[in-house]
Amino acid sequence: MRRMTTPAPRAATLQDVAREAGVSLATASRVLNGSTRKVAEAYRERVEAAADALGYAANMSAQATARGTSSTLALLVADIADPYFAQIASGVAHAAADEGLVLTIGITEREAAQEAQFVRSLRGQRPRGVVLAASRSSAGASEALTAVLNEVEQMGGTVVSLGAPSGTPGGRMIAVQNREGSRMLGAALAQRGYSSAIALGAAEGLVTSDQRLGGFAEGFTGDVAVRRDGFDRESGYRAMSDALAAGVPGGTVVFGITDMVALGAIAAIRDAGRSVGDDIAVAGFGDVFPDIEVALSMTTVRAPLRDLGEQAVAAVVADDWSDADPLGVEVLLRGSTPGR
Repeated sequence: MRRMTTPAPRAATLQDVAREAGVSLATASRVLNGSTRKVAEAYRERVEAAADALGYAANMSAQATARGTSSTLALLVADIADPYFAQIASGVAHAAADEGLVLTIGITEREAAQEAQFVRSLRGQRPRGVVLAASRSSAGASEALTAVLNEVEQMGGTVVSLGAPSGTPGGRMIAVQNREGSRMLGAALAQRGYSSAIALGAAEGLVTSDQRLGGFAEGFTGDVAVRRDGFDRESGYRAMSDALAAGVPGGTVVFGITDMVALGAIAAIRDAGRSVGDDIAVAGFGDVFPDIEVALSMTTVRAPLRDLGEQAVAAVVADDWSDADPLGVEVLLRGSTPGR
């Protein structure tokens, strides 16, 4: 016996909405697809009510064509699980919601090829903006990433980078005081009596890492040994383990370029049977601790990361923009770096 199937329900179309609202197709399109042409408030209310009643979903491509750009905002982060990027993303998300923007997040692990692929996949949506949150290289972005970001700008979108220029003609930038904050931290630790330091950073050429390592060396008046690995907890653990294997005298202070690097260093110190504080002091950068016990005990530099995210959205939507001075930071001296 031949089986009878029930046809799938048909999605409401713009024509259906116009018919339900009793307006022309052009009027319905202007209301729902983002046209800049004015529509009488009474007509707008009728069209929106009809769309809600029919469950109509606006066509993003049509909206992008009408406006030049869509309501999509793309945020590229290295790792959303990292509290540093989570705080930035929180600021971006709240500000984007206030501006009526739809946020999409790409996790790129600081790989330029992944960044380029993610942005390339969004081109058809004509994004209103792209925010690059991961640390940039001083050598500049890859040719592929630069090319696709240029295409975003040519289609009317805005590219905003955090910490270093994107390299695009219309690119805008927001930053925090990475070098100055690390310089202040180094000076404060020297004043506490430390004369020997180990600075744990990322690969040479990554702007955020180089700024923080450079600033710390400028502020710290004693000897600074630099070890490079990455930005995360595992990187801090590896770099600190290598340092401990080579020998670390008591009274040394360790500076991690991020709080997560510093947390990794703490774990390595404890696993080696050493203690944090009076034996080996530890400091970080960011004030993004996921653990309240650590938050109350580790010396760090507080960075306004949520504000950074909010400012990034402001840079996306502003008609005119001049890159402002980096956002201020604050040194927080706690129990992990007692006075010598």
